[in-house]
Amino acid sequence: MGIERSAIGRILDMHPQLLTSDPYNDLYPVFDFLLNDVVLPFRDIRKSIIRCPRILVCSVEDQLKPTFEFLKEFGFSGRNRITCQTTVLLVSSVELTLNPKINYMLSLGFKRDDVVNMVLRSPGLLTFSIEKNFRPKVEFFMKEMNGDLRELKMFPQYFSFSLEGKIKPRHRLLVEHGFTMSLSEMLKVSDGEFSARLIEMRLRLVEDKQL
Repeated sequence: MGIERSAIGRILDMHPQLLTSDPYNDLYPVFDFLLNDVVLPFRDIRKSIIRCPRILVCSVEDQLKPTFEFLKEFGFSGRNRITCQTTVLLVSSVELTLNPKINYMLSLGFKRDDVVNMVLRSPGLLTFSIEKNFRPKVEFFMKEMNGDLRELKMFPQYFSFSLEGKIKPRHRLLVEHGFTMSLSEMLKVSDGEFSARLIEMRLRLVEDKQL
C-alpha cells in the first residue's frame, strides 16, 4: 500500500495487535472500504493510514461505515467529501464524540447550517475537546474579548489556535495599545508579522495625531 518501513514501525508501536491480525479478515476490508466506499485515490491510502493508524484496527461494519454515512449526511459529500486529510474523523463515535460536539456548538446559538459550514471549513472542530478546547476558548472570546458569535461563524479556525500560547498574548497586546483586529487578522499571521502590524498601526496613530 506504499507505506514506508519506518512508518510501519511507528504504526505497529501504536497498535501492536496488528502483528497478530489476519490480513484477509482484518486489514483488506479496511483498505477496500477506503478505496471503494470512501473512494480515496490509491496514493492517498498511505497518507490516511500514516495520519491515523487507528483506522487499521477499527471494524468496518461497526465503526467506519456508520460514521462515514453520518458524515456524508452531515455535509461531507461532493466537493466536501472525505479525503485523506479528514479520514481521521472516521474513527470517532457518532454518539460519544461527534454528536456531543455538534450539539455543543448548537447550544451556543449557532443554527445547524452555521455549524455544518463551520465544520466543513474547519473539520478539526470535530476532533477538539469540549472541556479543554471549546469551553475555555468560547468563555475567553465572549467575556474577555467581548466577541460576537458571527465572527466565530466566519472564522471557526479560532479553535485551532492555542489559547495560552497565541490567543491571550495577542489579545493582551492589542488591548494594551488600544487596537482592534478581526480574529483572522490577529491569529493567521506569524509572530513577526503580527509585531510588524502592531508597529505599523502605532506609527499610523502617531501620524494621525500630528495631522
